[in-house]
Amino acid sequence: MISNLIERTRSSLLWSKPVKSKPGSGWWNLLTFTIALVVGIPILTVIANIFIPSGEVWHHLASTVLPDYVKNSLWLMIGVGTGVFILGVGTAWLVTMCRFPGSRWFNWLLILPMAVPAYLMAYTYTDFLAFTGPVQTLLRNLTGLEFGEYWFPNVRSLGGAILMMSFVFFPYVYLLTRAAFLEQSASLLEAGRSLGASPAKSFFRIALPLARPSIAAGMALALMETLNDFGTVDYFGIQTFTTGIYRTWFGLGERAAAAQLSAFLLIFILFLILLERWSRSKMKIKQNTSGRYKRMFIYELRGWKAWFSTLFCLIPVCIGFLIPALILFGMMINNLDAALNPRFLQYSLNTITLALIAGVAAVVIATLLAYGVRLNPGLFSKLSTRLGTMGYAIPGSVIAVGILIPFGWFDNTVDAWMRTHLGISTGLLLSGTIFALIFAYVVRFLAVAYNPIEASLGKITPQMDEAAEGMGYGFGKVLIKIHTPIMSGSLFAAFMLIIVDVIKELPATLIVRPFNFDTLAVQVYRLASDERLAESSGAALAIILVGLIPVFILSKSITRSREGNQKRLS
Repeated sequence: MISNLIERTRSSLLWSKPVKSKPGSGWWNLLTFTIALVVGIPILTVIANIFIPSGEVWHHLASTVLPDYVKNSLWLMIGVGTGVFILGVGTAWLVTMCRFPGSRWFNWLLILPMAVPAYLMAYTYTDFLAFTGPVQTLLRNLTGLEFGEYWFPNVRSLGGAILMMSFVFFPYVYLLTRAAFLEQSASLLEAGRSLGASPAKSFFRIALPLARPSIAAGMALALMETLNDFGTVDYFGIQTFTTGIYRTWFGLGERAAAAQLSAFLLIFILFLILLERWSRSKMKIKQNTSGRYKRMFIYELRGWKAWFSTLFCLIPVCIGFLIPALILFGMMINNLDAALNPRFLQYSLNTITLALIAGVAAVVIATLLAYGVRLNPGLFSKLSTRLGTMGYAIPGSVIAVGILIPFGWFDNTVDAWMRTHLGISTGLLLSGTIFALIFAYVVRFLAVAYNPIEASLGKITPQMDEAAEGMGYGFGKVLIKIHTPIMSGSLFAAFMLIIVDVIKELPATLIVRPFNFDTLAVQVYRLASDERLAESSGAALAIILVGLIPVFILSKSITRSREGNQKRLS
């Protein structure tokens, strides 16, 4: 999703000639629709279950906890939205348009917090800032105060959750905003400077309004991740839709009520999707009207402004990545036997196996969908593909509910038929299996693979297809022999991004996983919930290290602009 938005921000259409539907490609259209329909089953299931009566359970939820779900979710969106805006936009402007100590290093350092899942931030800082933690212990030693004689903020609160998520999710805004700043017209900034505009005025009056669509897109992505979060809000005891869905399904055993809560959450998601789509259309308009740009002008900061900028960029890097990583590393060293117990290898093997299978499946399906749209770029094909790639915008808990309901119905139907006619029980064929879990991952992260593949496929001119077809190549052979080698870089990047997302995913894994089948994320959640964070430090650190992979992929995708063609201004 991010890499696609960056690509769309960086360049307009690479070929203006529209691709028409090709004769004989009708079966690709059918294949595209079939794949999209299958992948869209969880979303359609949740929507369909809105109309199933849930008895008194829904009325009980609506009169007791639903207002808290709505209120807390809204406050999280407002708080995290404000936090990621300040951190993401501010740091993007500084590292792109200004020079100060460390500015070149911050270009990629500011993406590091994306490698840390929000629930790991919650676990580490709760231990770090606890009464027995190093911060309060040092405070008591320095001041001589005892318990109850001083005030210290409670990190396990709504405000604490907002801070944790803000420092983890701000790179979404940073990446897209920086890409937008790199593409803004240097002529406009030069004109503003010639009229006496300071760097601050240039930012607020010129750069910020032009980057508004990209900022909105980044904030939409960050807020989607906020609504998807389960580990942080559950650990902090905050009642949101994700925790409510989990408790309604497993605590009350009410699938219809859980589905209706999921549908309620989709209202929030729909708003964010519409906002993100609107921002994309605005970005296209900006690109088509601004043309190719002159070299950028860089403001050279000096004195307190330079060091304040360094501090402003250093704080989110330290809080969002360095401190959690160092805390977990220290815990692992001090508790090496517990952190690297024999089961750690099994959890790692489970996680890697799931990630590899889901990565391959998602890349293959995404390639088929993107190629199907290329052959039949009509409204029907595009709408089908949009349905299939909506999973990234849907929280993992909602997808899990949408999978377990139809899979459970299928298992029960087959089992009842086999008992009636053959006198045997088939048990669970789909529910609670590895297949169901991989299917959940594919639904959840298909868009992560589809968007960069679609952008890469769009760079291949239609003339190459026509030349290959003129040599007797069929559509499938064109895809395999021509397009796949050209897209190999994007395919590999998409594959790695899927792997990282699968390893970090908690809500869907927690709900859909087979019995007694744990991953690194589930193990970290389980041990941290039991206040055994030291034992989970090895698994937590492994998740962070793997999460560094997209940092380099995303950093590379935005550093190839005009950085070698800059002129400094004092």
